[in-house]
Amino acid sequence: MSDLAEKLAKLKETAAGQLKECGVSNIDKELLETLVNRLRTMVDNKDAVLVSGKDASELETVRRNFVEKKLGITDRDKAMAAIHKVAEKMSGIRMKSRPAFYYLVQQELS
Repeated sequence: MSDLAEKLAKLKETAAGQLKECGVSNIDKELLETLVNRLRTMVDNKDAVLVSGKDASELETVRRNFVEKKLGITDRDKAMAAIHKVAEKMSGIRMKSRPAFYYLVQQELS
């Protein structure tokens, strides 16, 4: 297994663990795989694979770069409500995995 593949597998494992910790019992493995693979070029950047749930600029970046660009949801209030709800749900997790965070935001908005 290549170094990149190992890092992506670890990222996926961490995300799956955090999703279970947040009460997701039936994880959509295909969706999680897609979210993890989107980070393949940034897997070495710790800031890129984690989300700070208390940093307003970070949450705005999630809204702009994920919710708006990837999910196509332009309603800012709806997006930020979902993001804040996920940040609260994950508040007990110190280092929030970006794929897990995105997974929960997408679930919240569907």
